[in-house]
Amino acid sequence: MDKKIAITSIQSLSALGSNSAAVWDNYKNQKTLISNQIIGEQSVVVAAISENDIQAIFALQNSDAKYKALDKSVLYAIYVSRKAAKNAKWNLNDVFGINIGSSRGATELFEKNYNEFLKTGKTPTLTSPTTTLGNISSWVGHDLQSQGPQISHSVTCSTALHALLNGVAWLKAGMATKFLVGGSEAPLTAFTIAQMQALKIYSKCNTDEYPCKALDLNKKVNTLVLGEGAAVACLEIGQNAAALCYIDGIGYATEQLQHNISISDDAECFQKSMVMALQNIDVQDIDVIVMHAPGTLKGDSSEMIAIQKLFKKQLPLLTTNKWKIGHTFGASGMLSIEMAILMLQHQEFIGIPFTENKNKKMPLKKIMVNAVGFGGNAVSVVLTL
Repeated sequence: MDKKIAITSIQSLSALGSNSAAVWDNYKNQKTLISNQIIGEQSVVVAAISENDIQAIFALQNSDAKYKALDKSVLYAIYVSRKAAKNAKWNLNDVFGINIGSSRGATELFEKNYNEFLKTGKTPTLTSPTTTLGNISSWVGHDLQSQGPQISHSVTCSTALHALLNGVAWLKAGMATKFLVGGSEAPLTAFTIAQMQALKIYSKCNTDEYPCKALDLNKKVNTLVLGEGAAVACLEIGQNAAALCYIDGIGYATEQLQHNISISDDAECFQKSMVMALQNIDVQDIDVIVMHAPGTLKGDSSEMIAIQKLFKKQLPLLTTNKWKIGHTFGASGMLSIEMAILMLQHQEFIGIPFTENKNKKMPLKKIMVNAVGFGGNAVSVVLTL
């Protein structure tokens, strides 16, 4: 890339925790953070945020009268964005753009209001302003008093990495010098779980040590599990002493749909996005790939075949975090970026306990992160120190 793009701060909220020390400690622990919970009227495996973080979100919601009616997806985004901007030392004099997307937007609030409409034929006054997708970025902008552009979008499960792509485009075009990018998702609702179950991809391994068998290519059933959370990164143009890492390559692609959630057997979209991200990088320089690997039969195997076609016999180390924190839909790509950054910082590979790649220390210089949404909207990002 002709202009360096630095990531100067990254902040997340998920089952892993809400600060980098806790997140790293949880990554080094081989126990999953997925557990059985009652969602609606059924017991189902999910990856929820901790009770301490629930209380922190509750305190945020009650800190301002305007925030009381906001959906969790918006509150999660505000919570992590405050911390990320503070860690990057951005202040009210800084002009920065915001692009925080979501696969589903204000999920819980929308479902609640729609249920009320079905019962009464009426909706609360603020239904539209607080349930449209754009209210995530706009509320974050309000909270941070940002003066730059505020953008929201949904590209299903690759949403956060598409936000990163957009931020990079604005910075390289000279239309901004700083951009806050990421995704937020609060999908642990009865309707959302029912949708995944209707697709026959949701895990039924409720008593298993690892309910989500992401990257276990010998599994016989789909094992997708939903998680909740948000993650954002602060992007800045140029060499930066505060850089956690740099974005060394970006790629994106889509493929022809066979049905609404299809992806080809060899994930053609991933092949194209990875080739684009590697156009100025030798494939042998990639040390690790943080895969999308959602725990479904087709999703895991097709991405693996795409990687094998590109990297041949010299495969990088392969990992994913969905066996531990579930699939956080629109936030998942940025949570994978965080995992990659932590591995670069600590110079330690975090593998999957039930696959061949165990935790090990080794020199790590370049890590690729993949994400793909329902329908084959793939993004690949290469990070380097």
